[in-house]
Amino acid sequence: MMKRQTMLIDLMVLVGVIGLSHSAIQRPDYDDTPNPEFLNPSWMANIPDNQLLSEVSMPGTHNTMALYGGVYAECQTWTLASQLRAGVRFLDIRVRYVKGNLTLHHGVSYQRGHFGHVLEGVTEFLQEYPSETVLMRLREEFSETGDIYGAVVDYIHRYTHWDLLWHSRLVPTMAEARGKLIILQEFSGPDLGMRYGSLDIADDWKVPTLKYVEDKWKSVYEHLEVAPAGNLEQIFLTFSSGAGVFAHPRAVAQRINPRLYDYLRAKTDLNQRLGIICMDFPAAPIIQLIIDFQLRDVTK
Repeated sequence: MMKRQTMLIDLMVLVGVIGLSHSAIQRPDYDDTPNPEFLNPSWMANIPDNQLLSEVSMPGTHNTMALYGGVYAECQTWTLASQLRAGVRFLDIRVRYVKGNLTLHHGVSYQRGHFGHVLEGVTEFLQEYPSETVLMRLREEFSETGDIYGAVVDYIHRYTHWDLLWHSRLVPTMAEARGKLIILQEFSGPDLGMRYGSLDIADDWKVPTLKYVEDKWKSVYEHLEVAPAGNLEQIFLTFSSGAGVFAHPRAVAQRINPRLYDYLRAKTDLNQRLGIICMDFPAAPIIQLIIDFQLRDVTK
């Protein structure tokens, strides 16, 4: 058993080393180059003020800050600032708690920063583009205290300001959400914002090998198909990302992203809600495709 485990670790390390030397790709659906092809930093300005945030279709990134650690850890190549300016409005932030500190992690892999860097980046973006809002899933990673609330509050006071947050479990209108950071809280404690568990979520992330890509796509497809007719007062969240021991995030994204891109392009009715689509290595054109799906005839 020990020999098999050692061989498996050696294989993962080898694949990681090989993956580090790959040539960067920039396709309409997939981008692991350092910078987006184009930017769209203020697209929410066109959404009516009376529209509920749950009715907005928006792009997101899975493991937003996972830029380091080899192919099994890396899920993005763009900085937080580049992601936000490219149009990403949902962030998936994972923090490890150690003695009051909240460092950024993807599993065992330290991501060369801490939660304060994320708060500063979001604050700077929202100050520059007050028409926008940012949703942030926040959860504990690679530590199991179950109680990061106090540390999160401390970081908010140190690196941003309390009024930047949306302090309610209720889904805001765009008028209420503009200029706000909405924390989707996945940890115990008093409310800082909305609860992550209140969303309608499809996150079948386990893709043991690339043979399971079809199952992953089926999960994505089925959730996107029900989103337009789903409860418009509930935020829908679909993860297109996936990984496993023999299927790292890049490999899965290179196969799922083009299917997602073709699926979105094939739809002729853009006047519908798809919800949040959360991706690994998205490209600017697929981000724009998601932004193009909006409810345009909203009456309250």
